[in-house]
Amino acid sequence: MDAIYLLFILMLSIFVGFELIQKVPATLHTPLMSGANAISGITVVGALVLAGDEALGDYAMYLGAFAVFLATINVVGGYLVTDRMLAMFKKKK
Repeated sequence: MDAIYLLFILMLSIFVGFELIQKVPATLHTPLMSGANAISGITVVGALVLAGDEALGDYAMYLGAFAVFLATINVVGGYLVTDRMLAMFKKKK
């Protein structure tokens, strides 16, 4: 694909994502965070497949390793935030 089309798709997805997240009520943020963590887990698996494929070359291996790193940070951070949000609803002793 041409670079201008890829840039257009990126800008459109950023705009649509921002508009969707802005309209989500506060009570749904915790379930959405859990869903986003599941999607990031799938991203980790895909990045591992990309990083392990020797036929794609060194560039793909480095890009896949970087994707694994970023997606892992996203998963761990998401679970920490979700756990912290759910802890607010527990009864205090």
